[in-house]
Amino acid sequence: MTDRLEALRTLLAQDPANRLARYGLAMEYGKAGRLEEAVAEYRALISSHPDYAYAYFHAGQALERLGRVEDARQMYASGVEAAVRASDTHARTEIEGALDLLG
Repeated sequence: MTDRLEALRTLLAQDPANRLARYGLAMEYGKAGRLEEAVAEYRALISSHPDYAYAYFHAGQALERLGRVEDARQMYASGVEAAVRASDTHARTEIEGALDLLG
């Protein structure tokens, strides 16, 4: 895992706007249980690519795992808006499902 993290960090150092590298880094942090770092990377991704709906979805999941349910709810709601802007009905359905599970 450390090799993947280093490779992704290197890619981002070369191109901070690399959407896939930032998403991959956030996912790797999440897998490693480094949830605060994952959320920070998802937020950076959302900042530069606000219509990338799955960043909101996975950020919301990480926030849930951190016990930050209200933050997760807000992230999912923003994700639904992003999915609508991007005309991504599949992402919208998944994010709405996650939001519904929060009650």
